[in-house]
Amino acid sequence: MLPYDAPLDALLALAKSTAEKAGQAVLEVYDKGEYDAYEKPDESPVTSADYLANDIIVSALEANTPDIPIVSEEKKIAALEERKTWQRYWLIDPIDGTQEFISRSGDFAVNIALIENNEPVLGVIFWPPGQTTYYATKNQGAFKECSEEHKQIHVRKLDDPKESVVIIAISRRQSREKVMSRMSAKRVYQTLPLGSCSLKACFIAEGKADVFMRIGVTGEWDTGASQCIVREAGGDIVAATFEPLTYNQRTSLENPDFVVLGDQRVPWEKLVQY
Repeated sequence: MLPYDAPLDALLALAKSTAEKAGQAVLEVYDKGEYDAYEKPDESPVTSADYLANDIIVSALEANTPDIPIVSEEKKIAALEERKTWQRYWLIDPIDGTQEFISRSGDFAVNIALIENNEPVLGVIFWPPGQTTYYATKNQGAFKECSEEHKQIHVRKLDDPKESVVIIAISRRQSREKVMSRMSAKRVYQTLPLGSCSLKACFIAEGKADVFMRIGVTGEWDTGASQCIVREAGGDIVAATFEPLTYNQRTSLENPDFVVLGDQRVPWEKLVQY
């Protein structure tokens, strides 16, 4: 059992093992194809696999860090009056990319973040079909771990930040034309279709893409782990207006539209048109 003020390296070990355990359970369900699907009040999908992952994660975190509160997409959320007193809390998305899980694209992930003083300071993203874990803690770098490799990762440094081809990660269900209409015509672009928000962020963190714009409803659990990983890899996640994202400061945990950015030398505010 870890205390409320446990060091980040101890909490990272817990978050990694927990995300991987939940992810393996989700993968078993995915491989069998036996689950129930439902529709939330906001018309977004949720499955019995989401609830299974949530139960595994919440049980492990409550057992090992009973004094650290938990916010989960699939758990009743405390009122702001209570939450605003928290200096530390876990922020989890049991399955990021539920629609990808249902459509069997394989692009879904388990996300666990630790928020400290309203900032993500620890992030773990486990991609079950790829058996890959991305993780980071504040000021300690970002890493990718799988059976083939365990290495520190960095955003792609464009050879010439004013001229290089920019790789845009887009949703498999997103119109390429709609995305391109928001990008400055002064650059050359390639697009890379992917599934969940967090996997797009991880691809940017490891240099496989350069930018991703998310237009639509998301929650703080969709960006917490990703933001820590991308920042530690040399990039950032900001609101589409280029204002900082905030955590646990509003009644609603709904995010604004946001942009995941790679190489910080690139004049992104001139390229991404919101």
